[in-house]
Amino acid sequence: MISIPFFAGEALFTVIWFLIRACVCAKKGFDMKREALMLLMYINLAVLLRVTFFPMEEIGGKVQPLLFESDKIIPLRVNLVPLVHILEYENRKDVLMNIIGNVTMFIPSGIVLPILYRKLDSFVKVTAAGAAMSLCIELMQLPFAVRASDIDDLILNTLGVMIGYIIYASVYGAIKTVRSRRHYDRDSIHG
Repeated sequence: MISIPFFAGEALFTVIWFLIRACVCAKKGFDMKREALMLLMYINLAVLLRVTFFPMEEIGGKVQPLLFESDKIIPLRVNLVPLVHILEYENRKDVLMNIIGNVTMFIPSGIVLPILYRKLDSFVKVTAAGAAMSLCIELMQLPFAVRASDIDDLILNTLGVMIGYIIYASVYGAIKTVRSRRHYDRDSIHG
């Protein structure tokens, strides 16, 4: 069994993140505004790493480690049938926590992705990118003893990305409308 402490997991993620950003900056040049925006994605991914890989239970105020146990990889803990296990919790509170948690943790991705990547300029593109992020997480969870891959998580995570994009598009649309009105008012005064 291999035990990966939370701090070590986040530290490894941080090192990999900064190495990638350094390579990108070396190739494209350093842009402070861009790197500040990329910090939003770093925070988003660091939170997703915490929530999706490390057990939610804290013992003695400490996040429990991620466990890799090779003898527990098979059989794979995978649910490919939608909505079968979504209600299989001890009480309604746990059901709601699962549903709300899986949706809300991906709302920031739906907001951050179109801000950072100009090519993600539509609901469909952002939804596909968010679904791909969620699928990667579900697949990466397979070898870990305390995690399971579930189609319900993928569906709920993708719903969160969709809600995030709707929030982004609404705010962006409102900002464009205000700017357009200000420009129109300025032209009317000077015209």
